[in-house]
Amino acid sequence: MSTITRRDFMRRTASAMAAGPAAVLLSGAGAFGETAGRLEATTIRTLGKTGISTTLVAMGTGVRAWNGQSEMTRKGRPAFVGLLRHGYEKGLRFYDLADMYGSHDYMKDAIKQGIPRDKITILTKSVSREADLMKLDLERFRKELDTDYVDIVLMHCQTEPGWTQKHRAAMDVLEEAKQKGQIKAHGVSCHNYECMIEASKDPWVDLILARFNPFQVKMDNTPEAIAQVLKDCKAAGKGVLGMKIMGEGALADVNDKTPLNDYGKSIIGDAPVKDRLDQSLRFVFGTGCVDAFTIGFTEPQHVDDLFARISAINA
Repeated sequence: MSTITRRDFMRRTASAMAAGPAAVLLSGAGAFGETAGRLEATTIRTLGKTGISTTLVAMGTGVRAWNGQSEMTRKGRPAFVGLLRHGYEKGLRFYDLADMYGSHDYMKDAIKQGIPRDKITILTKSVSREADLMKLDLERFRKELDTDYVDIVLMHCQTEPGWTQKHRAAMDVLEEAKQKGQIKAHGVSCHNYECMIEASKDPWVDLILARFNPFQVKMDNTPEAIAQVLKDCKAAGKGVLGMKIMGEGALADVNDKTPLNDYGKSIIGDAPVKDRLDQSLRFVFGTGCVDAFTIGFTEPQHVDDLFARISAINA
């Protein structure tokens, strides 16, 4: 594994940003190489070796979420279902759900109201760590979504080093479900750096969902350390999905200079909000190690704004 100092990493990133979008994209030649000249939120991306192709941006449904609730569910059913449908109408085909977000039932209603099931990719997550509980989750998830299969199921919020051994029985249940066609791919949502390293090395992991932004907000290590692990994942043929690209909204909050994070200190500084958001997007494109990423939208205009930002950055 090659090493790079934090100073060198931030200097290179800053230089690429200063040089403009083209330089940023060229600095990440590889993951975005096939469409480096023009990326849109709706650009179709292939997720590692899973055989799954879907949009660059996924609609996240877990803003400040847990225990079956989120900012989206608290807005009420018409608003949340309408938001899901708005994303589809704008061209998004990737939905990031989770049992702990309480979003399955809303997705089911959105499908009933016109989103074609066979045109979208559904990702969901389970916190179960035991085989019997994972089996029950998979059966319940398909009923809640009213679908015969789920495209991607992740082990949610993995924070326990040694998880690939401790939770192997539950992992085997997901592999069996994949063999039966009940799911297409499985993987892990990591909230711990050591867990990410394990994921990069374990052949069972088809996809990894990792927290990633240049401001070190709500992340598990420094941006350069996370980037290296994600590049190792890509080299192993795994799909790489980014989350917390906007720091779960912290980067959009003009009053939030030192948002909470899980590793070290934020380096957000006093950058204007517009620059924070655009720099985070440029950073993700420039590192060349993310296939797609999820953004938690709470309003239809947030979807529209992100589309415009990505178009402008890659124009």
